[in-house]
Amino acid sequence: MNAHDRHLLDAARRGDAAAVGAALAAGAAVEARDEQLRTPLLLAALGDHLAAAGLLVAAGADPNAPDSREDSPWLVTGVTGSVRMMRLLLPAGPDLEQVNRFGGISLVPAAERGHTAYVRAVLEETATDVDHVNRLGWTALLEAVILGDGGPRHEEVARILLAAGADPLLADHDGVTPYEHAARRGFEGMARILRAAGAQPGADR
Repeated sequence: MNAHDRHLLDAARRGDAAAVGAALAAGAAVEARDEQLRTPLLLAALGDHLAAAGLLVAAGADPNAPDSREDSPWLVTGVTGSVRMMRLLLPAGPDLEQVNRFGGISLVPAAERGHTAYVRAVLEETATDVDHVNRLGWTALLEAVILGDGGPRHEEVARILLAAGADPLLADHDGVTPYEHAARRGFEGMARILRAAGAQPGADR
């Protein structure tokens, strides 16, 4: 790695937009990689450094470039829950079907973490598949129930997903539905939301 590339990676990690611009002007590669194969744009996205990311996108940075963990700038917006970064990357043409090492699109980790604003925005502003199933056999709705805490944020995620057309009867690889997972975990509020959506046989819609 040459010095210009190293300076660009360091500047993106810090969110130093002026230094990012200087490194690019000096000839740094916009797709330079660190030891974990992270690009400057991925580092900027991880830190939610909008100004730095904007310069990189303008320079042609790839929002889909994966690192050694199969994360990419686009995918990590679902992890951080940054709606602003998500919107900044949209003009760069992110692959909405790109998956992480668990086979999940950006919506899935966002649902797991209870990023309500992100879940709402990515569903309203993109053609994201609300019923995408990852390698574990989990949809975003299942992820919100299984890995969530059953609190208000995850309940709101469930409401948003259901309003966007998520199938409340779509079960995991073992045939367990979101409602059944919620009931088993004692998440009464989540179970009530799912029951109202018709997730329990014979339930009132």
